[in-house]
Amino acid sequence: MKINERKVRLTELILRCLVCALALVSAILIVTDTQVREIFTIQKKAKYTDMKALVFLVVVNGIAAAYSLVHVARCVVGMMKGSVLFSKPLAWAIFSGDQQAIAYLTVAGLAAAAQSAAFAKLGQPELQWMKICTMYGRFCNQVGEGIGVALLASVGMVLISCISALGLFRLYGGNKAWQSSPSRW
Repeated sequence: MKINERKVRLTELILRCLVCALALVSAILIVTDTQVREIFTIQKKAKYTDMKALVFLVVVNGIAAAYSLVHVARCVVGMMKGSVLFSKPLAWAIFSGDQQAIAYLTVAGLAAAAQSAAFAKLGQPELQWMKICTMYGRFCNQVGEGIGVALLASVGMVLISCISALGLFRLYGGNKAWQSSPSRW
């Protein structure tokens, strides 16, 4: 196995492990976040299920973590066996899963949650939506931390999709130049 190929494989493995861990941490931060506030003897509990965008983000992070875990196993087996990809259809499946499915899902989940968080933090005076974070400050802070970690997981997933694109396009004739110039990586 070439040195460059090992570096790419190791980078992919590390990124997939990071995405798995970050997606799990984000989901756990959001799911475990609650805050109870008493307003005129009525207790109101804020939880992530009150905002559908947060539910979507938790589901997306769970899917991304599970997907990354499966591919961590694939990467480890590939590194042990010494094979890069088995076939073009498998390369297309990995690329489609990384790029078209999981990367787009994580970005969409992040965008929806960030928009909802902005409404909660800033309100929308024109529509008479009040600032929720003034009443549930600790809840909003932990959700913000979860969204920040989800942002890191999403960036990692985008980087992984670039690596899978490299693996796919190498199968279509670009591998001679890639293997012959060791200074590119």
